Amino acid sequence: MAFIGKDFILNNETARKLYHDVAEHQPIIDYHCHLDPKVIAEDRPFADITALWLAGDHYKWRAMRANGIPEEKITGNATAIEKFQAWAETVESCIGNPLYHWTHLELKFYFGITETLNSHNWKSVWEKCNELLRSPAFSPRGLIKKSNVETICTTDAPTDSLEYHDILRADKTFTTQVLPTFRPDEALDGHGDTFIQFIGRLEQLNNKTITHFQDFLDALDQRVAYFHQKGGRLSDHGLTKLEFMLSDEKEQEALFAKKRQGLALSHDDDARYKSAVLLSLAASYAKRDWAMQIHFGASRNNNSRMFKQLGANVGYDSICDQTDVASNINGLLDAMSRNDALPKVIFYNLDPTYNDVVASSLANFQAAGAVKSRMQLGAGWWFNDTKRGMIRQLTALADHGLLVNFVGMLTDSRSFISYTRHEYFRRILCNLVGQWVTDGEIPDDNELLTRLIKNICYQNARDYFNF
Repeated sequence: MAFIGKDFILNNETARKLYHDVAEHQPIIDYHCHLDPKVIAEDRPFADITALWLAGDHYKWRAMRANGIPEEKITGNATAIEKFQAWAETVESCIGNPLYHWTHLELKFYFGITETLNSHNWKSVWEKCNELLRSPAFSPRGLIKKSNVETICTTDAPTDSLEYHDILRADKTFTTQVLPTFRPDEALDGHGDTFIQFIGRLEQLNNKTITHFQDFLDALDQRVAYFHQKGGRLSDHGLTKLEFMLSDEKEQEALFAKKRQGLALSHDDDARYKSAVLLSLAASYAKRDWAMQIHFGASRNNNSRMFKQLGANVGYDSICDQTDVASNINGLLDAMSRNDALPKVIFYNLDPTYNDVVASSLANFQAAGAVKSRMQLGAGWWFNDTKRGMIRQLTALADHGLLVNFVGMLTDSRSFISYTRHEYFRRILCNLVGQWVTDGEIPDDNELLTRLIKNICYQNARDYFNF
């Protein structure tokens, strides 16, 4: 009997009906991911299942290290088949980890493989996957089409040319929208020579010298306008800690001057600088009806030896804690509101203990208008991209807001076969709602439940982002 059956995770009759009749068939709007638009535009076939499945996947790399796999077979120079065998041997040890579910959902949906991957059958799985990958249906675009993806929002630096988005938009044979997302990490976290070089690229792109802080903010606004012209409707900001401190124009000018010289800022001055930039960017987004995403709580690159050896985004990140989340989030949103520059906002907190704090804070700034629930508690992110994490996020949102208005799931992935995370989420969502019906907590009203599930899986994202 296949491990991932038709009714996987669907443990009640209402859940099964909602998933198979409603959720399963909804298109996907992947409004936050890390797919490379160049790879989509070029649409080159993958060399093998290792290149598709293991390259750049720090979730799998962390598990492999925990299983004693040598780095040579993770990020090193081992052959593709050796790396795949090492992953297959690790899967057996992933019971209870979402990777076990993700792995078998992906094998079943994309490759039709229903047996569990292990140290005994890895070779036959390797051969079957690689045989299928030779088909045009398994190119990057083919996998996107098979996944029923309507819109993809990539993650792009402010100085990106967006040339591959232009290529994709001009290609009428590919119907999935691929839109850019403005990710100004260098503007917020850049320091020393890195920041000075970023300023130089902005000056070159905008053909204008940046001397003062307002020049810098104007240059960023010009790049937002450029992204808007290319179809961008979202921004994203990755913050280690969410800290908000006000400053006046004189202070901001002095702080920018120090950064312009490559000098480091104190902790409080750094918070003042970032707050000023975020407030200005929020105004840029609000006037264009963008959604502003804020991810906070990731402590990155903690293993300094491995960071020096391998670089960033290789699996040495963890959850960061902090104090005063409520005062900082309320202060930031209140300042945006006072400036009449509060855009649509989605907050993702990596520490799930802040779910109620963030959700209740966002409720302070909901506003009447055409867009329902302008302030959103984002989907379970990264270490919360699990059954337990999703249920915690969904129930916190339901406690403090309107679940029916939730914009739903995203992949936050670099992989072209991560779209089964939407299936995973939809099954968990339908099972949760079905359990509420079974327990008599909500009515068994088919019209009401159908609208709830369709909204969360597709309709809300389409209406909220207005691509």
